[in-house]
Amino acid sequence: MKTLKTAKSVALACAVACTGAFAQEAAPAAEPSNPWSYTPGEGISFDEQPVFTAEFGLAFDSKYMTYGVVDGKDPILTPSAYGTFFDWFYIGVEAIFDTTKQGRSKYGDYGNRAGKYTTLDMVAGIAHEFDLDDDGHTLGVDANYIYEYLPHKRYEGCPDTQYLNLELTLGGFWVEPTLAIERDIMADEGTYANLNVGHTFTLVGDEEEQVLTFKPSVGQGIGNSLRTKGYFAQDDGKYEGFNHGGLMDTTIMGEFEWAINDWLSLGAYIAYYDYWFDSNMRGAAREYNAAWGSGEDKSWNVVCGLSMTATF
Repeated sequence: MKTLKTAKSVALACAVACTGAFAQEAAPAAEPSNPWSYTPGEGISFDEQPVFTAEFGLAFDSKYMTYGVVDGKDPILTPSAYGTFFDWFYIGVEAIFDTTKQGRSKYGDYGNRAGKYTTLDMVAGIAHEFDLDDDGHTLGVDANYIYEYLPHKRYEGCPDTQYLNLELTLGGFWVEPTLAIERDIMADEGTYANLNVGHTFTLVGDEEEQVLTFKPSVGQGIGNSLRTKGYFAQDDGKYEGFNHGGLMDTTIMGEFEWAINDWLSLGAYIAYYDYWFDSNMRGAAREYNAAWGSGEDKSWNVVCGLSMTATF
């Protein structure tokens, strides 16, 4: 009996082995995997390496603010489009559409601005995020060139200009600092820098998947004499010939961001701008803003806005 059981076991093993070999021989060859892939929110990749990502945005601001002063007292719309290649190089375009029905006659009036674009920025740059350690701390570097086109026929007296920009951001820390440096290389050759520090609180979700966040931040700008002269040394008024560099705009801001899904997000912010640390600069900002009419003759402003960003 023992011999019979052994013989049956050997026969069964042989049958299973033969069946497996036949099945393996009969099975069709596996299809080769496609190295190209597309993920909403991350774009196109090849062999898991980023190749191209497209980003489209639309922002609404209750006032047009630059360096903490008013360049338009009515709301503006800013559509934008960017394309990033290999997670390093990008090109983009932004346009500012005004809603002001009456132009600023003192500094280049072109009549009714409603529905017309006042600024067109063409951007090319290099940006990348570097890992500093294994704990999620990063350094973001963004260096770019901007050509800013202004429609001369509708905005006399304001020439086109060009900018070189550098932005450094530390990520993964409780305090998130950002240093932005801007150099005008065509209009007035002024230099401006802004240091911003803030912290992002997760209101909905977790650190791995943040659905709704809130970021309070404080920023301080500084400009050289060419930068401040380019803005505040108007043709008449108390601050004609202004050429005093120093601390410029102080900004206190709160920002909300809601990630609707992997590729679409909405944002909202409220910001307070003022010139706190230099009485001469504060007076110049007050006079600059006053050109927009009654109620604008102050150095401070409260502005809010909404934004939508889609990434493909």
